[in-house]
Amino acid sequence: MMNRDSSFRRACLSAAAIASLTAATACIAAPSASPAPKSKFVLSSSDPQLAISVPLIYTAKAFGCSGGNQSPELHWSGAPAGTQSFVVTLFDRDERSTPSGWWHWVLYNLPKSTTSLAQGAGAEHSTALPAEALQGRTDLGEDAYHGPCPAEGDPPHRYVFTVYALNVAKLPVPADSSGAMVTSIVQEHLLGKAVFVAHYGRPKP
Repeated sequence: MMNRDSSFRRACLSAAAIASLTAATACIAAPSASPAPKSKFVLSSSDPQLAISVPLIYTAKAFGCSGGNQSPELHWSGAPAGTQSFVVTLFDRDERSTPSGWWHWVLYNLPKSTTSLAQGAGAEHSTALPAEALQGRTDLGEDAYHGPCPAEGDPPHRYVFTVYALNVAKLPVPADSSGAMVTSIVQEHLLGKAVFVAHYGRPKP
């Protein structure tokens, strides 16, 4: 026959077990808080052909190429909070004549209100760019856009358009800075970036 203390002890243990199980069930059943959705920083062009192969109007007029040498229309959305300016570049990572690729366009100090660039905005001494914006020096030695012109017979090159969102209104680099200089200093002020890759190759004649 159980004494009164033993009965009381068992009753307390049962109550504690029930309370513990109830608390665990409540924790499992409680909905977890969903993290706030992050903005998606996206870069694209209104020319759908650019996603297939670079149209001739955007290719170079040099080195045996006879394209229009116009920069394409570009637009972006979803820039990170706190963005104060943008940098836009075009880089050929597959250029074989140099071990460091080839800079086709370097554009910086675009105001934070900028969300697009019109076709042809990369012309030398362009009037289609905001007054604050500067075009840096490409590997052709010009402060302007110059289009793709890969070697004949090369596999299609990857031409990487990138827009960088920065936490400063003006990038601390001098005018006429190279693509390597600009993108190096960009890393110190980077909030986010969006990329668009176009492909272009020239068959052997």
